[in-house]
Amino acid sequence: MQYKIELNKNTEIFDIDKVAKQSSGAVLMRIKNCVLLATVARDSKAVDEDFLPLTVQYIEKAYAAGKIPGGYIKRETKPSDLETLTARIIDRSLRPLFPKGYNYPTQIVVMVLSADKDVDLQVASLNAASVALYLSDIPIKAPVCGVRIARINDEFVLNPSSEELKQSTLDLFVSGVKNELLMIEMRALPSINSDALSMNTPFADVLVNSLSFDQLMNELSEDETLEALELANKAIENGSNAYEEAFGKHKKTSSLELRVENENDELLLFVEQNCELKLKEAINQMAKSERADEINKIAKELLELDIISSKYQEDDVIKALNSFKRKIVRAQILDEGKRADGRGLKDVRDISIETNILPNAHGSCLFTRGQTQALVVATLGSDSDAQLYDTLIDDTVSERFMVNYNFPGFSVGEASPIKAPGRRELGHGNLAKRALYPSVDENYPYVIRLVSEILESNGSSSMATVCGGSLALRAAGVNTQKLVAGVAMGLIFDNDRYAILTDIMGLEDHDGDMDFKVAGSKDGITALQMDIKLGGIDSKTLKEALYQAREARVYILDIMQKANDEIVVNEDVLPKLELFSVDPSKIVDIIGQAGKTIKEIIEKFGVSVDLDREKGEVKIAGNQNEQVKAAKDYIISITSKDNKFDRKKSPRKNIEDEFSIGEEFLGVVKSITGFGAFIELRDGVDGLLHISKFKDKLKENDKLKVKISEIKNGKIALDLC
Repeated sequence: MQYKIELNKNTEIFDIDKVAKQSSGAVLMRIKNCVLLATVARDSKAVDEDFLPLTVQYIEKAYAAGKIPGGYIKRETKPSDLETLTARIIDRSLRPLFPKGYNYPTQIVVMVLSADKDVDLQVASLNAASVALYLSDIPIKAPVCGVRIARINDEFVLNPSSEELKQSTLDLFVSGVKNELLMIEMRALPSINSDALSMNTPFADVLVNSLSFDQLMNELSEDETLEALELANKAIENGSNAYEEAFGKHKKTSSLELRVENENDELLLFVEQNCELKLKEAINQMAKSERADEINKIAKELLELDIISSKYQEDDVIKALNSFKRKIVRAQILDEGKRADGRGLKDVRDISIETNILPNAHGSCLFTRGQTQALVVATLGSDSDAQLYDTLIDDTVSERFMVNYNFPGFSVGEASPIKAPGRRELGHGNLAKRALYPSVDENYPYVIRLVSEILESNGSSSMATVCGGSLALRAAGVNTQKLVAGVAMGLIFDNDRYAILTDIMGLEDHDGDMDFKVAGSKDGITALQMDIKLGGIDSKTLKEALYQAREARVYILDIMQKANDEIVVNEDVLPKLELFSVDPSKIVDIIGQAGKTIKEIIEKFGVSVDLDREKGEVKIAGNQNEQVKAAKDYIISITSKDNKFDRKKSPRKNIEDEFSIGEEFLGVVKSITGFGAFIELRDGVDGLLHISKFKDKLKENDKLKVKISEIKNGKIALDLC
């Protein structure tokens, strides 16, 4: 059976009861030339534990774009980062729909069978998965709908094409059901000031003096964000209603038994009457591991009583204690406006900041907020250090700004092995990257990698990564446009009462109803992420949360600015770079026959060289400023108009004829590299004295006796006499 739905600028065609009929729910969805298969499968036996065992997988098949997978193994293997992040979006959007007490192992799989570059795969995949879930026998009340919002020429655009998104200064992905929002992912996209970049001035001067930073970052104000979300909300309501109208009559009836929470009233009453003071003390043990130990200790004390041990198991007692703990935390916030650690609802935990505590790292920042601590380290590299990855539609993409987030077990007191980053680590790193990316100029000449090592965690480690990352960039000498900070907000909701919490800790995240992360500068929001646990949030509460987050962000940025003013850059360890232009026709002279000349330059001067043949741009990077400048002078001499340059700088073609092994010289040290010293012999010809051949420290213009030990491929190796 086929349904055709005109929705939010797209024509969506759904085939139901056609494929994957043994699954609980399945749809074949087509938009233009894009075809997706979404399936839902569940086990018939529920798990004993009290949680939702949901797994979501998003898989891009190479054949969907007429490709064969690259690499040694010619088949799809582990998911790419993009596939993992898309699976997280689907998971976070659909998870709140499952009814309380549903604990059947469930798997949602979305496969891209045919790809179209004009179709947004993330939006389409979420909607296909939503319809498949709604059609299944899992008791879902209404289908989710997802949309993307762009901003082009100060106008918000619903579900932009890929070409439109390239022109956008906003990428906002929103999902919800009916008139309630469930999940938000937002990032500001920087734009290029073409007037500044076209000026005929050195790059460094352009970067510092000419770019209009206010025009480039494109942060959204709180009101603009709410306006974009309102547009998304209307489109989501239209989509959710359209899916319900089309597929409601095809939804399978459910006979699943939901787990009923039978809290023992007698045990709970005993706990409330006898353990309130001890539980409040346990709550104040702010670290998760410490709090769990305290609750286990109270449980053991209760089990020593005959009245408890004769009727209940340890799991029953711990469950009752945790239930009462949650009740205490929420009631204290709603009734007293007081949090477990004594803070008010809007208070930010104490912050301390240290920069460049790692002497040999390019830039580092130790950012501590309460019991959350992130060590963020910045490393600058050349073009060859960029991360390359393949996408389904486009060719290989070069990623010049990377953020890697690591969350070792010891950060929460757990003795767990260090493993490859999981979905959570990838998601948190991606959020921090989206928050910081607009502050870094797209034409910054270095590749940048930020690594966040979470050393301690009690809520909002991703936002600590944003704060520490912004300062680590400054500590590495990166002239970012503005400082960026992030803060995590929470929500406690009880009927008509609610409380919005600033800078939530782990306890409030666990026992609260919302996790809402906002990052940006003093002028606006660069990234936003929201997940709702209670089934949706209205615009009034969302507006209040955004403005409360702004207050906290400005407060944090003031503290960060003080730390920024005290930064001492590790100039000695920063890589050196020269960026200049030559006649594009001379690039072949720099490369040389079969790449011989450029290889000699790289080896002789200990630098990396990147060339742009079309623009005639030359980029030289190295660890020693003198070597970089010498390489630049050498390249300029090669590309001079008459090509008649100093014989001393010219590569020799008859080294083997003019020099012999064993010949001795009183040479002069011309330059020193990490792997040895270049010694001038005669007629401007140098030989290399490897670092292993001398013990005393050498400096330029020193004289020493050397002899030739080897001549190979026009290069001379030396020994000390």
